Amino acid sequence: MKSLADLHALRDKLKADIKLRKNSGTKIVVGMGTCGIAAGAREVMKAILEELSKRHLIDVQVQQTGCIGMCEKEVLVDVVRPGEARITYGKVKPEDVPKIIADHVVNGRIVEELVVGKIEQED
Repeated sequence: MKSLADLHALRDKLKADIKLRKNSGTKIVVGMGTCGIAAGAREVMKAILEELSKRHLIDVQVQQTGCIGMCEKEVLVDVVRPGEARITYGKVKPEDVPKIIADHVVNGRIVEELVVGKIEQED
């Protein structure tokens, strides 16, 4: 760090990082158990992160989880929008990611042809 401006830039970056971790907005959860990884979860995760970056969607939190229990339907991706049902998408491929992000994450329209589960939110 060579100047006060560098310090301010670092502060702003860290504030943005903290905001992402405390995000109360949309969450995307990718099943990254061994079955998910074998089915291509790493590639799907990479596609999700790239699509969010391309669209400048910094208010979406991406998480990974272990085995979800539906190994035959891997790669599994959950989308949880505030106040809406948790939607689980199955057999997700990297080429499905732009549609999921554009339709569901951005516009709130569920991509029905990929849905394998739906859990209503409790109040």
